[in-house]
Amino acid sequence: MNRINKNVVLALLTLTSSAFLLFQLYYYKHYLSAKNGAGLSKSKGSRIGFDSIQWRTVKKFIMLTSSQNVPVFLIDPLILELINKNLEQVKNTSHGSTSECNFFCVPRDFTAFALQYHLWKNEEGWFRIAENMGFQCLKIESKDPRLDGIDSLSGTEIPLHYICKLATHAIHVVVFHERSGNYLWHGHLRLKGNIDKKFVPFRKLQFGRYPGAFDRPELQQITVDGLEVLIPKDPVHFLEEIPHSRFIECRYKEARAFFQQYLDDSTVEAVAFRKSAKELLQLAAKTLKKLGVRFWLSSGTCLGWYRQCSIIPYSKDVDLGIFIQDYQSNIISAFQDAGLPLKHKFGKVEDSLELSFQGKDDVKLDIFFFYEETDHMWNGGTQAKTGKKFKYLFPRFTLCWTEFVDMKVHVPCETIEYIEANYGKTWQIPVKTWDWKRSPPNVQPNGVWPISEWDEEGKLNVREAKGSDAFPQTAGQAVNLKCDPHVAECAHSPKQVNTQVNTTLLLNLQSRGASCLIHSNPVIL
Repeated sequence: MNRINKNVVLALLTLTSSAFLLFQLYYYKHYLSAKNGAGLSKSKGSRIGFDSIQWRTVKKFIMLTSSQNVPVFLIDPLILELINKNLEQVKNTSHGSTSECNFFCVPRDFTAFALQYHLWKNEEGWFRIAENMGFQCLKIESKDPRLDGIDSLSGTEIPLHYICKLATHAIHVVVFHERSGNYLWHGHLRLKGNIDKKFVPFRKLQFGRYPGAFDRPELQQITVDGLEVLIPKDPVHFLEEIPHSRFIECRYKEARAFFQQYLDDSTVEAVAFRKSAKELLQLAAKTLKKLGVRFWLSSGTCLGWYRQCSIIPYSKDVDLGIFIQDYQSNIISAFQDAGLPLKHKFGKVEDSLELSFQGKDDVKLDIFFFYEETDHMWNGGTQAKTGKKFKYLFPRFTLCWTEFVDMKVHVPCETIEYIEANYGKTWQIPVKTWDWKRSPPNVQPNGVWPISEWDEEGKLNVREAKGSDAFPQTAGQAVNLKCDPHVAECAHSPKQVNTQVNTTLLLNLQSRGASCLIHSNPVIL
């Protein structure tokens, strides 16, 4: 009996001691640490989250790049979003003053940095030192697409991506290459046959699923979780670029084959036109960028880019497309302020809007506004002398970046479908005679503009029905036609108007009580 009592007492003493110890630990954690506050939080080993593998990997990578002068900046979408939400707080944080890891300790498989390749001078040394520091690194290279059309250089490979792993976390270094037009480009991450597909979860990478293009960002240095890093000065703009960064390269090899079959026009006139068209495109891009309006290469300008990586010399114009939802009421005045007077305006915002501006050396800028339907998109055309409307149907498309005449510009991502809709399956063959009302395979009648929708003076712009495969919708010079409600005269300059064409026009005018006189000696347009 006494023996049992001793065991019970011993068990009770042990239980009591354990409870007291737990109480001491709880008291120390919740009371003493709170009371001592900053003094304890700054002591070694007490900072929250800084023992995570994510933070330690990033710290080691930053130590490496700083010591080797590797020009990197943070582009990780998740971390940049968190920083942007707390940007002012982060900017006011000094090195080593933070007590809690709020950014780099977030659970994730990768942290992404961009490397500015044109500023890098010690590639091989960096790679070797990284491995000596415990990183397992993978280098991914591919051919430089810009050299694809040059036999002697077409096999030249350039670095596109580095992936450096430390334990369970990896740093994804996206190599940004400087391109013409003052923008940065990165390549597609393609795994070659000898690469271990299980090295990291490649499918979770934020960059490399396709080539990308970004505006060259201005950078700022900040302290994040006690680490000094460079980030884009405008993180919001960079984050907005990421989902729309997909890049399509010009088909240099096919362009070279095209010019082997169809000799390039190197006449003085062709060279002068290409120069003027390039300057006009640059001016248009600058004007639309100020307005914040997206645009893309359309019609013959798009065909020239895709087929021959150049401006079609006999097109005599520059063609751009704009989604109608991006239209702004000050777009005409913006172009006029840039030195491009309005040549003609057809349609209205709700239907078939089309603008044309006059550039230097008789080179026109034509802007076609696109309307979106459930299963297709379309832009309109108007025959001014009859009021007939036309609709040009395109399969739905999205926008990608490309490089054209030393500029970063948009083109339809679904380029071949876009071009075949406009020019058919034989788009590879140059066509210099083109009827914008009949030649395009995607054209269809779209009714007639009612006379009530003309302006109050009964004015219309008349176009000549001639052109080329580079200009399928509008061409020619504009002429004014005026009719007074009582006795009017059909004035024309510099050409007279066809009597048969005027018959349709006069019937519409007469329905409003107008009386129009027609000059003799008509000239057929």
